[in-house]
Parts: sequence; C-alpha cells; structure tokens
Amino acid sequence: MRLKRRCRLHHRVLKAWIVRSVLGRHLLAALLLFLAAAPVPAQLGTKASSAVLVLGDSLSAEYGLPRDTGWVKLLADRIARKAPQYNVVNASISGDTTSGGRARLAELLQRVHPSVVIIELGANDGLRGLSVEAMRANLQAMIDACERQGARVLLVGIRVPPNYGSVYGERFYEVFAELARQNHLALVPFLLEGFADRLEMFQADHIHPLPQAQGTMLDNVWPHLQPLLRGSQSSPRR
Repeated sequence: MRLKRRCRLHHRVLKAWIVRSVLGRHLLAALLLFLAAAPVPAQLGTKASSAVLVLGDSLSAEYGLPRDTGWVKLLADRIARKAPQYNVVNASISGDTTSGGRARLAELLQRVHPSVVIIELGANDGLRGLSVEAMRANLQAMIDACERQGARVLLVGIRVPPNYGSVYGERFYEVFAELARQNHLALVPFLLEGFADRLEMFQADHIHPLPQAQGTMLDNVWPHLQPLLRGSQSSPRR
C-alpha cells in the first residue's frame, strides 16, 4: 500500500511538473512574441545622421599633407560642432577629373545617400588642357544625378594658372558660374581665394596648398555650405 501511495504521489508530482513546464514554455513563447512585436523606442536625444559627400580631386584629398590636416577634415570637425546631425564622407581622389567623378558618382549616391554633395572637380581638366565643353557636360551630368537622388549641390569653382592663356582660362572659370546660375546652385566662386598668388602658401609644385592654407579653403566653402545644411531638412528640390 505504501509503495502504491508513493507511486501515485510521484505520478501527481511528475504530472504537475509536466503541466508547469508546458505552460511555462507557452508563456515564454507568448512573451517572446510580444517582445518581438513591440516597437523599440528610439534613444532619447539621438538624430538620424545625414551625409555631406565631398567629390573632389587632390585639393580635397590631402595630397602632400599630413593626415587629417586638409580642409575636408577641418570641415568634418566644424560640422561635428555646429551641425552634429551630419557626417562628412570624403570621396576625393588625387588626379581625378570631371569624367572620373561622373563615372563613379552613381555608386557613391547609392551607397552614401547624401543630403548634400560638394563637387570640387575640374582642376585636372584644366591642367591637362581638356575640352571646356566636355567638362561642362560632365559637371551638368553630376548635378543632374545628385538632384535625381534629392541631394543638394554645392559647386566649387577653380581657376587654371595664367600660363594656360587668358582665353582658355576665362572660358574654363566661367563654366562654374554659368552652371550654378542655370541650375540655381550654391557656388564657391574660387576655392583658393585669398592666397592663390602667395607662393609661400603652396607646396613645391606651386599647385597644392600647404596645411596653413587649409583653414582659408574651409572658410571659402563654409558660408555657401551652411545654408544647405539648414535647407536640407526640408523637402529636396526636384
């Protein structure tokens, strides 16, 4: 009799354990489903990051400079202080032309999804004496590609050295202002404004600015970029 009662007791304990285990698994599964379906609250004080894409050549790629001393790095530091919802992506390549920038822009737009694109290209077209009209077509194609993606464009103007001749030099320089006017773009008239005639501000090649000139380059860009950082919070222009 004692053995039978003990067996019945063990049976009830085992049955209760099984029931609790099954119910526990169901409750756990239900809890996990609930947590999976519940929305995850955003962290307080965080903002979605927007990108400023710099598409440039050696003037923006720190050619011949110590690392992190170029104007684009100085721009990233200033934006981190003044507009921290933005981050800077520097896609500049030394030696690049408007043709090269045009060829690689589509992939950059898809990967970065920038709010603002700074186009600093054309210097190498001029130094190689390439067609001004081809440069214009390449810049226009890049402007169109950016605007199709909803990105605002800041066009950066540059000049060629005077030994390329006044006719070519003026035709080259005028392209930037004409494109900015036709497309209603923000324009940096001349990236090297304020020191272009001071040889002591350039490296030995007399083409690439030294570190002490990079702050002036940033100051030439900033007044034209800052309104775009505010404006890109609204609906993009189509």
